Amino acid sequence: MALRTQGYVINHKKVQRIMKELGLKCVKFTRKSRYNSYKGQVGRIAKNRLNRRFHTPIRLQKLVTDVTEFKCVGEEKLYLSPILDLYNGEIISFGMSKRPTLNFVIEPLNQALEVIKKEANFRTTIHSDQGWHYQHNKWVQTLRQNNIFQSMSRKATCADNAAMENFFGILKQEMYYGEKLVSYEELKQKIEEYIDYYNNKRIKQKLAGLSPVQYRTQTSQSAA
Repeated sequence: MALRTQGYVINHKKVQRIMKELGLKCVKFTRKSRYNSYKGQVGRIAKNRLNRRFHTPIRLQKLVTDVTEFKCVGEEKLYLSPILDLYNGEIISFGMSKRPTLNFVIEPLNQALEVIKKEANFRTTIHSDQGWHYQHNKWVQTLRQNNIFQSMSRKATCADNAAMENFFGILKQEMYYGEKLVSYEELKQKIEEYIDYYNNKRIKQKLAGLSPVQYRTQTSQSAA
């Protein structure tokens, strides 16, 4: 698809043959690590409104979020909290911190709410796991005050938030696993640059070879 956008008339079989002849292959290895913020029932547990229905033709109708952690040099860690739109897989807001505090997840939520207020003319659903951040009264009340439906995965069922887990897997495989550990500030910059690349340049088959932003832009232009 990337070659076709450059004007080459070529199919995937020819690409595979040329890659084999040139010895081109992925050298990234698969390794999974998952941050678990579950601390039991410490607040409100919402029902699973999303129920693994990860597709929607409407922008900002279904959003998913979660927290993941990265190791840095020394004893430092970096925590990432993005909010992803299931319409096109775009990361509409994110936050990073050295500690997984409550404000760390509230800040990207507030950023997402600004986008929702400007562009959505229907009620949005935000889905998460049962991490303590999402049970906290401040998170619950912020959603309620902004007329947002809350949805939660079932306990210990990461497949209920597979779209977010898939993004974490792609991000870590493409810019983190197999690389040397770096400082918090350097890793923070690398993640910011990757998310910009992911939103604006990284193409997807299910988006007809477009990036999330390209898909959103072209779809809005077609609708207009």
